Amino acid sequence: MMKNNQSTISEFILLGLPIWPEYQGMYSVLFLTMYLTTVLGNLLIILLIRLDSHLHTPMYFFLSHLAFTDISFSSVTAPKMLMNMLTHSQSISYAGCISQIYFFLLFGCIDNFLLTSMAYDRYVAICHPLHYTTIMSQSLCVLLVIVSWIFSSTNGLVHTLLFACLSLFRDNTVHHFFCDLSALLKLSSSDTTINELVILTLAVVVITVPFMCILTSYGHIGATILRTPSAKGISRALSTCGSHLCVVSLYYGAIIGLYFCPSSSNTNDKDVIVAVLYTVVTPMLNPFIYSLRNRDMKGALRNILIRRMYSQ
Repeated sequence: MMKNNQSTISEFILLGLPIWPEYQGMYSVLFLTMYLTTVLGNLLIILLIRLDSHLHTPMYFFLSHLAFTDISFSSVTAPKMLMNMLTHSQSISYAGCISQIYFFLLFGCIDNFLLTSMAYDRYVAICHPLHYTTIMSQSLCVLLVIVSWIFSSTNGLVHTLLFACLSLFRDNTVHHFFCDLSALLKLSSSDTTINELVILTLAVVVITVPFMCILTSYGHIGATILRTPSAKGISRALSTCGSHLCVVSLYYGAIIGLYFCPSSSNTNDKDVIVAVLYTVVTPMLNPFIYSLRNRDMKGALRNILIRRMYSQ
């Protein structure tokens, strides 16, 4: 279905995942299971942190916000994708597409800033342990979260408003399973120079700078460990940083693969598959990573289960 301009476009057509029609049912069950695991797993993290007083520390404060963000981030795309797969309907309204763009950028950016805050927290804990409680005060932690929301909201709003100003579209068929901004810009016959310039500029602020801050933090952590190498010190660093490093590797690995190694073809399935990794798979894996690699989380879960057993 072709549309001439924005005023006549009432919906976009999402081509979805590169899956044969006969396998749609099987994959819809798989992705529904993954989405439910994401929601329940991250809710469990939030619940454990709230119920266990030993987890009322800056690291787990940021982790609880990361868990909430992961639920929200996955919920922006997964439910609509599942609905389209189950109903065999590929349409999304123009307003729904605009909303998806904003919230996708919002929660994606918050993830970046929260991962950066967690890296800074680990840097202070290992490199400046005597000043940890002074530096990582409650007011600083709250401020970092508020700043993350402000920057992310501004970033999402700027991109969304600029896209809404585009007036001409050659087609309304999106080669993706959600309203990805870069895929939508390819459909526009209007001048998208400003949009692309803003994307490059803000990408430095919300992706490159946080990533460089994370690398710098772990560079200092590595240097501190090498200055006083010991099995105990290395074990302590791995226990406090291992989970976070795994999440950072998964998250930024997918982003780098998608946005810094772009496909030459607009319809290349690689972009869609990589997008599934960081919108569905990574939020689902985070609870497993923090539960299996983190002794404090496992201890909190064990204590709550024991209390529940004795209370019955």
